[in-house]
Amino acid sequence: MNQPQPLVSVIIASYNHGQYIEQSILSVLGQTYPNIELLVVDDGSKDDSVERILRLQAEHGFDFQVQQNQGLSATLNGAIARAKGSLIAPFGSDDIMLPDRIATQVAYMDGKPKVGMCAGNIELIDADDNLHPEKKQRRDLPFRSLDFDDIFMDRKPFPPAPTMLIRREVLEQVGGFDPQIPLEDLLIQLKITAAGYTIDALGVVMAKYRQHASNTYKNHRYMIQNILKTYAKFSDHPAYDAVRYNFLNSMFLKTADRDRPLAREILKQIPLKFWGRKTLRGLVRLYLAPLKG
Repeated sequence: MNQPQPLVSVIIASYNHGQYIEQSILSVLGQTYPNIELLVVDDGSKDDSVERILRLQAEHGFDFQVQQNQGLSATLNGAIARAKGSLIAPFGSDDIMLPDRIATQVAYMDGKPKVGMCAGNIELIDADDNLHPEKKQRRDLPFRSLDFDDIFMDRKPFPPAPTMLIRREVLEQVGGFDPQIPLEDLLIQLKITAAGYTIDALGVVMAKYRQHASNTYKNHRYMIQNILKTYAKFSDHPAYDAVRYNFLNSMFLKTADRDRPLAREILKQIPLKFWGRKTLRGLVRLYLAPLKG
């Protein structure tokens, strides 16, 4: 007798993505996997997101709630508490799922209890759904099984946030998402692997990740603050200093010809003994390269 297919709870936390939210929701509703519940939470949007979601809800009948702004991690925790699925898929309100994504992940995770999270590859698209011709795509990365050190020490390509499918029991075991750290993906991956589970990333494109003007990753100061707070939770790891300063060197290099006041702030935080090739390249950009827009 065939076992029933597990219920997958897809959670979309919507915030000011009215231009994209309908595509995101429809990509979940269009999944080939039959046993999905969709929960959409609008986290205090000030654009027309709520009106757009309500129109789709009237047609498709998914769970929808509106709340005052709480931030992504707190919003996800609230939705997970209401969700009924044994597998949880947080999903961006500006991203697009490919049709077989959930079916592929559920089939892979079946019978593998030590796989706490399954992920996959992504394509990068712009605000108009076009593939980014100038961006390095992440569609052809091979299969990789990641443990804590793989993620903490950046030894293997990270699991993209738009492809995360997580066992509910594992989420509960590690205490869910941390409301104090709104950049949720890195910390939850570290917590899951620190608890002894693997994250298996399949060599399959599962989602289109949208890059546009309001992406969080473009707010460098916000990103730095949250990632440093994430790393600090594992400050007893012997590689903590190396990991922290490698990240700061990367951000110094990235901001050196984009945000020079921030780059100088970052440089002051890096002890001389942790300087390396990225630091030197960043210094060249800081003092010799034209400023990028």
